[in-house]
Amino acid sequence: MTTTNHNLPARLGLVAGYGSFPLELAAVLQKQGVEVHSIAAREETFPEIENYSASTCWLHVGQLGGMIKAFKAAGVDSVIFAGKVQKLHLFRNFRPDLTAIKALALLPDRRDDTIMHAIVGLLAKAGITVRPQVEFAGEMLAGAGHLFGPKPSKDMMHDIRFGYTQAAGIAALDIGQTVVVQQGAVLAVEAIEGTDEAIKRGGNLGNGKATVVKVGKPEQDLRFDVPAFGPDTLETMHASGCRTLAVEAGITLMIERHRIAEMAERYRICIYGYHPESI
Repeated sequence: MTTTNHNLPARLGLVAGYGSFPLELAAVLQKQGVEVHSIAAREETFPEIENYSASTCWLHVGQLGGMIKAFKAAGVDSVIFAGKVQKLHLFRNFRPDLTAIKALALLPDRRDDTIMHAIVGLLAKAGITVRPQVEFAGEMLAGAGHLFGPKPSKDMMHDIRFGYTQAAGIAALDIGQTVVVQQGAVLAVEAIEGTDEAIKRGGNLGNGKATVVKVGKPEQDLRFDVPAFGPDTLETMHASGCRTLAVEAGITLMIERHRIAEMAERYRICIYGYHPESI
């Protein structure tokens, strides 16, 4: 992830969720001279985010007014989101501030896109622009074709094609972005529980030959909820008996790429990147 972006701002806000992605992205931005000011979720974010940030404000999920106040105090006028915040926090120990309560009351539903667009709108009203997650991702983005591990067989490619059509269907309904398939049958569909739990269910139903397919949403908004995978995904696949992972090329983020490459070889998991129009 060493690609230089000459359009980098001097100062950038980072809304950091779960996992290594926020850490990787903040580290790269820091190395390129960007002053990173992070909003970290107490329920999700790794504490190491402080090592890569000029300032870190720890808030509970739902404290939108606090987030805006912290960014304004840091002089931030553009931000990126990195790392997922589980939707389950909307139903468990949710601590919204007044800004969030007012925004939620106006929502027609609580789909991911509805919530995120509301947050983007609140930031825009405060003079803060949300920039695409992939804008600074560089080599973290999955390319097209065979990426890591064993090359795909004819049977694997058949399940990748089948899985794509099924995953695209649930993504269009904003249910999830991942399915687990085998021999033309759907074994599991991702919903609110997340990708890893869907992989566990699907892999345990298969016979060691299941394929995991992850897609972007139709008209994917690259500012948030971009599909991603990393070492945890491969560990879950290996433990539950999945042999193939297919991801959408050009928009899927690979977290800890060097570890992904090593684990794909060790676990004999085929990782394949595809373009929907060519599959």
